[in-house]
Amino acid sequence: MPHIKNALIRYRIIDRCIRNKYKQHPSKKELREACEEALYGSSDGANICDSTIEKDMFAMKMEHDAPIRYSKRHAGYYYEDPEFSINDIPLTEEDLSAIKFAANTLMQFRDVDMFKQFGNAIDKIVDRVSISSNPSDKALEHFVQFETSISSGGNEFLPELLEAIRNNMVVTFDYASFVTGKSKNRSVVPLLLKEYRNRWYVISYDKSKSDIITYGLDRLTNLVITEESALKPVDFNAENYFKYSVGITTNNQSAPEKILFKADNVAAKYIDSQPFHFSQKLLKAGKNRTSFELNVMISEELIRSILSFGGEIEVLEPKKLRDILITRLNQMVELYN
Repeated sequence: MPHIKNALIRYRIIDRCIRNKYKQHPSKKELREACEEALYGSSDGANICDSTIEKDMFAMKMEHDAPIRYSKRHAGYYYEDPEFSINDIPLTEEDLSAIKFAANTLMQFRDVDMFKQFGNAIDKIVDRVSISSNPSDKALEHFVQFETSISSGGNEFLPELLEAIRNNMVVTFDYASFVTGKSKNRSVVPLLLKEYRNRWYVISYDKSKSDIITYGLDRLTNLVITEESALKPVDFNAENYFKYSVGITTNNQSAPEKILFKADNVAAKYIDSQPFHFSQKLLKAGKNRTSFELNVMISEELIRSILSFGGEIEVLEPKKLRDILITRLNQMVELYN
């Protein structure tokens, strides 16, 4: 059964590679390396051979009507129907068995340090599989509603950017301004990939700005991994870069600040169960309000998180954060008057 499960996983990896519009016409070697990297963490050919990929593509054609064709001009594979995707095909019993097998395997490792940060995601997968023997059963939606998130796009760039980070390669891309919507070409050294609220970002050293800049993958197009290698900034530390940040905004030129605030006791229960930051401490539980302390940088994400509780939170220190909140609240009053 594990052999069958791996074959089903390889089909989907091959499908994803062939449909990747940013790296079109993958060769047999590239398909093999992608499958081996995903399944075994290496790409030296010790676990999967070219003939296995040939058999997989033949099976995809026979079993799933995949319109796979070979382009002599580009020396790689493509779909004759560009709209085809194996993900649109209903799950088979073997697919369902593979999903259950993978979910049960993940569950065994959810408490391992390496996977603790993904515990909630693993729980969601296991819950979805365990609730129904058929995870594709549409009737389930009448009785159970799972939390869903809308991807903002850009996830297709993750493999290429990760490769560039590992090999210290310079990449270029067109980046659209969030304010003007106009695109400019950027040449950067990618340093770190970070996800925040279902959006992916690449933290990069921007050569033209001589500074570390964060770029949202959803506004990135025409990614190219160049042949140019570059040294990473010596002062960049991926583990500490967001240590004192709430969200995706950071400023390593500034020191974190002590934030003191009080929350109504009902709101305090939510805040205590879902802290703004790992540095959050409960200082004192009073009769009507509870006192908390944070040690973070002041950022837009922190401000918006505090404002989301409305009048249930009062920031006491520092004064500059309190003043920012007062200004925002006065703007809100003007809007509603």
